Amino acid sequence: MTTNPLYETFARAPLAFERGEGTWLITTEGDRYLDLAGGIAVNSLGHSHPHLVAALTEQAGKLWHVSNLYQIPGQERLGERLVEASFADKVFFTNSGAEALECAIKTARRYQYVNGHPEKFRIITFEGAFHGRTLATIAAGGQQKYLEGFGPKVEGFDQVAFDDLDAAEKLIGPETAAILLEPVQGEGGVRTFPVSSLKRVRELCDKHGLLLIFDEVQCGIGRTGKLFAHEWSGVTPDIMAIAKGIGGGFPVGACLATDEAAVGMTAGVHGTTFGGNPLAMAVGNAVLDVVLEDGFLEDVSRKALLFKQGLAAVIDEFPDVIEEIRGSGLMLGLKCKVPNTSLVQSLRDQKALSVGAGDNVVRLLPPLTITDDEIRDAIGRIRAAAKSLSNAG
Repeated sequence: MTTNPLYETFARAPLAFERGEGTWLITTEGDRYLDLAGGIAVNSLGHSHPHLVAALTEQAGKLWHVSNLYQIPGQERLGERLVEASFADKVFFTNSGAEALECAIKTARRYQYVNGHPEKFRIITFEGAFHGRTLATIAAGGQQKYLEGFGPKVEGFDQVAFDDLDAAEKLIGPETAAILLEPVQGEGGVRTFPVSSLKRVRELCDKHGLLLIFDEVQCGIGRTGKLFAHEWSGVTPDIMAIAKGIGGGFPVGACLATDEAAVGMTAGVHGTTFGGNPLAMAVGNAVLDVVLEDGFLEDVSRKALLFKQGLAAVIDEFPDVIEEIRGSGLMLGLKCKVPNTSLVQSLRDQKALSVGAGDNVVRLLPPLTITDDEIRDAIGRIRAAAKSLSNAG
């Protein structure tokens, strides 16, 4: 008997996929699964998208890596496009969301330091948040299950209940540097901060000289029907972390900031070996080619409405299984009355893939390129899964 050579940190499903086509994944045995998980909101343009494949293979034949000791034209181009499409003036490229958050945290602390407030380093966060798996980001997320056994919690993070802005305001003190939140919590159960709350957070930051950091690792890059989820509110942050969808499956992350917020990020204070490499930049630019096309984001919202209408009918039929639909765009959550693990498994039995989340929610994060017919197919599978659980109960 051979032992597993991998760290046993994942409770993996007994499925292995050989290839993907659009919204479909095909196992090594040839079974086809409808991918409503999207690699946890990563495969924004589905599997084997021809434009992404062409961009990656063309770049692979030229240059893979040179390091940030030299100029990388694709990095400058992607940076310019992100700046043009957002609140930001500056971009730092990383390989992952956690690294983008680390950069955001360091940017905020450094801002306070260079502005004469080295004592300001604490960041207020919200329960249910998920900001990554590094020592700093698990401290920012504050979830005990991720903190346990890793020694003292990294100092500098103060947490309040989800959307409790009165508590957040009371926590603001002489050491507070920033407030950090996900406009739509993913791991926390597809919970959306109300527009009024985001406006109040912005006001609190402005009043107290704090920086506002948005984590759009999961909800960004068209997922909610706008390029960034915070655009629905009209509220802009000072710093923002993105990843997942910007690479369409290739590891890409980025920290975006205003000139003012990034003032302390000067030569030598932060770095990365792989971040912003030519392969990643070729893919990131290819993703933006598609997502920024006229009508693409509007079509995400249209498809989301079709999906929500179908899901509402399923809830009407099986209220003992699903009680609520959450989210916007193609970042949807099903709040369950049965254990969410049961619905994930039942969907897998119907050859549809989904993702569990906190608050007993099942996430639906399909490629933004999912077709109307595939949405109807998905609704049929979700209905069958709900029916099997309803009958079982």
